[in-house]
Amino acid sequence: MKKAICTALAAGAGLAGVWCLALAPRRNQPGWDRFANVRYAHRGLHNLDEGVQENSLSAFRLAAERGFGAELDVHLMADGNLAVVHDSNLKRVCGQDAVIENLRLEDLQNYPLLGSGEIIPLLDEVLPLFTGKAPLVVELKVAGNNAAALTDAAMACLRTWGGTYCVESFHPAALLRLKKKYPEVIRGQLSCDFLRGDHTGLGTGADFAMTNLLTTFLTRPDFIAYRHEDRGNASLRLMKKLYGVHEVAWTVREREAMDALERDGVPVIFEKFVP
Repeated sequence: MKKAICTALAAGAGLAGVWCLALAPRRNQPGWDRFANVRYAHRGLHNLDEGVQENSLSAFRLAAERGFGAELDVHLMADGNLAVVHDSNLKRVCGQDAVIENLRLEDLQNYPLLGSGEIIPLLDEVLPLFTGKAPLVVELKVAGNNAAALTDAAMACLRTWGGTYCVESFHPAALLRLKKKYPEVIRGQLSCDFLRGDHTGLGTGADFAMTNLLTTFLTRPDFIAYRHEDRGNASLRLMKKLYGVHEVAWTVREREAMDALERDGVPVIFEKFVP
């Protein structure tokens, strides 16, 4: 019995050690201080009641003018252009059933953003609004097997811009591409509790791994952007305690929650109110 207990304890200690090693991020990458004390408007400073649709040029212009950074979403179109829109399917924001990855630049005129009179912007149209202003958090929206192509296209655009940015994604393949080809870029792993709400669509194993940040040993992110309601996650807490990993909180919709997170030193991505 004693031997069995010792064996179980040793196995448990070994598993805990492996878990801790798997969560090790990249550390001490220069440049985080440029992002640490900024509030980021989620998809721009949008308010559809005032005709300002999310991820529109108007929303980003307002965010920049008011001194906020912004979080935005980037998709790779069929012609290689980079569209700034959240969903692959345009039904929610344009009212039409179309997939952005299947469209070309000339098609965008046929998909105006609902309630705004604007069309979906390209990344190179948004970037100049933030030149010399607050940073951007650029989320890469991987579709199918386009992680490498999307990352390369986004970086080709971002590298010619003179502003401040970091890049994040839910998809580990995008972070692997950044790690391999663009190591100078601050990169972040997006996540949340996939086990209790939205799922990855890749099965329970992937939901568990992504919830608990178990791809970190491969991707070595500089920061974790975690849904703020789920930030009690044990892996995130362990990463902060053991490695001091940088945390970003999304999406904050109440001032009280923002204040609490900022007291913890966590930058926030916010919407539905103006801080």
